[in-house]
Formats: sequence, structure tokens, C-alpha cells
Amino acid sequence: MKHVQQQYVSKTASQLKPSGIRKFFDLASQMDNVISLGVGEPDFVTPWNVCEAGYASLESGYTAYTANAGLLELREEISSYLSEQFSLNYSAESQIILTVGASQAIDLAFRAVIDPGDEVIIVEPGFVAYAPAVTLAGGTPVSLETKAEDEFKITRESLEKVITKRTKAILLCFPSNPTGATMSEAELKSVTDVIEEHDLLVLSDEIYAELTYDETHYSIARVNGMRERTILISGFSKAFAMTGWRLGYVTGPEEIISAMLKIHQYTMMCAPTIAQHGALEALKSGREDLERMKKSYRQRRNFLVKSFNNIGLSCHMPGGAFYAFPSIQATGMTSDEFAEKLLEEERVAVVPGHVFGAGGEGYVRCSYATSIDSLQEAVKRIERFMKRRQQA
Repeated sequence: MKHVQQQYVSKTASQLKPSGIRKFFDLASQMDNVISLGVGEPDFVTPWNVCEAGYASLESGYTAYTANAGLLELREEISSYLSEQFSLNYSAESQIILTVGASQAIDLAFRAVIDPGDEVIIVEPGFVAYAPAVTLAGGTPVSLETKAEDEFKITRESLEKVITKRTKAILLCFPSNPTGATMSEAELKSVTDVIEEHDLLVLSDEIYAELTYDETHYSIARVNGMRERTILISGFSKAFAMTGWRLGYVTGPEEIISAMLKIHQYTMMCAPTIAQHGALEALKSGREDLERMKKSYRQRRNFLVKSFNNIGLSCHMPGGAFYAFPSIQATGMTSDEFAEKLLEEERVAVVPGHVFGAGGEGYVRCSYATSIDSLQEAVKRIERFMKRRQQA
């Protein structure tokens, strides 16, 4: 019977690999006294005023569907927020959709623009869901490998090498998960002429835009000529500590947003109503909480990166997000071996770099979205782990 059931699974679904991140979460959950540096979400609880707004929406009877695109009041607030914070101007009525997390926005975008045979460039190391999302939409993911010597940023030369006649789009994520890399205005402008020359669409995942530490985030959509070819994706999970609320948003050219809205109507109807009311409160009065969390992340980042370098794990200073991406090449172990042995021997969970695609092998992702006390203890354990290897 099992064989009979298997034959009904599509080839596309059966060939998808399980998330490499989940493997180590599952292992860690079976052990005691584990410090996890693997979780890609804030350790902060959603600010209380945001939670109260959610409660109030229920008490007021807002339990029905919203418009497919989401509450107009929230879309208007997002429009104002993007203009004030990032100098981006989009119509609340026709260019913004509220989605079930930024992940759904990515899925909608790919399904709206990809035809069979289209290639989509994925900057790697990158978030584990990008390439599978392209595949599920019928496209072909093509890796653009970034390197530590370039601070994990794309360059004009690296981009030109992977473009073919079938390339339709490129997906960018800066600040990056897993490397924490950012790209400045000048760095983005250095590659946009290549994008325009080959008439590529850009999907820009800017979910970590608010979490930049050394310079102000600059969206590629601000570069002259790029707004018309950029789908910008963001949400409330990371900056406002609202991962479980599952609310994201997408904005871009009207024709593409209209196509995405049609798919959204058939597959999701609308984003959760309670989450939309909470997000409205977050945008209206959550800036102080955002800055408080950001200040804490910056302090943790500085501590963790300095500690890694001190104990022999070379690590560049990430400009954004809440991940460090230290090299473990000096240990002679693969990233899988390092992560497994560290978890087994010292009860510290990290994510092996190879799960993030090309260029990730030889590194591990460590989230500093956990308390400074936990980070300090994790560093002690990792240092002990490293010393045993050096003495062997």
C-alpha cells in the first residue's frame, strides 16, 4: 500500500529535499541543556501594545475576511512607512498586498512571473526556501555564489557569469540570511546596469531592512530605472518580533501586483485579520521597540563576531540581519561534521553552511537573536570544543 501511495506524489515534490535547518532543530529538541544559535527569529516577545491591538480587534468583532489585498488602512500605513523610512513611493490601492508572511509573497511572486524554462538567479549562500520556490513555480534556479573575500556581496563580474538567454529574474536578499551581508547604494548601482542590459526582473527580499547596523538600508528599488522592474518583499516578522503572526507584504509594478493578487485570491483569500490589526499598531507606535531590539542585536553581534575571531573561527562583520557566518575551515571538518559534533559534545546548535547553497560549505550560521547570557555561555562551549581539536 505504501508503494501505491508513493506513486501519486508528483516528481517535483518527491525530489524536493527537506529543509537542512529543521534537521538540527529536531536533533536539538531531543537533548537537554542545548543553547540554540540556529533559530532565525527574534528572542523578543511581540511588544505588548501590538498584542493588545490584536486582542482588541477580536473583542470588536473583526473576525471576518478582509479585502483580498488586506486592510486598506494598513496598506496606507505601509505606503507611508516605506516613503518615510526608505524613500519608496507605492500606491496603497494598487501596489501593495498583505500576505501570509514574506514567504507567501515570495511564492506568489515566482508563480506570477515564471514560465516553464525560465531561469532565476539565486544569490547564495541564501535562504533555503528560495531555490525550491523557483522549482515549485516551474522555473530553474541558478546559483550565483558569493565569497567571503567579497563580504558575500554580488559583483558585476559574478552576475554576468551566470546570465543566459533564459534568465528572467534575480532574487536578492540584503541584508542577507545567512551571511548578514549588506550592499550600499554604490554597490547596488554597480550591478544595476547589468540587470537593465539583460532586461531582468528583480525580486528583492528586504525582510531584514530595518536591522542594519553600520549604515542606512538602501533598497535597489531606489536606483534610477529599477523601481519599474523590482518586486519588493518585506514583512513584520523580524523587525517587529512578529514571526508567529505570519504577516508579510509585497509591492511593485501594478501589472505584476495585479497578477499576484489573482493567485492570492484563489490560494489564500487574505492574510489573517487579527495579524493585520496588530501590524497596524506596530507601524503606528512600534518604532521605539524596534530601536530597542536593534540596539541589543548590535551589541550581541559585536560580542559574537569578536569572540569567534578570538577563538580561531574567522568571521566577517555582518552589516545586518541577526546572523554571524564564521568559517570553520581551519578545523578540517565539513560544516555538517562541525555542527553535529558541536551539538553532541557541547550542546550548542548551529546550522551547517552547506544547506544555504553554493559557497556555504566551510561555514556555519549562528543566530545572535538570543540573550547575551546564552551567547556568552555558547562561546565558552565552542572555545572548549575548539581547544580539544587543537590539542588532538
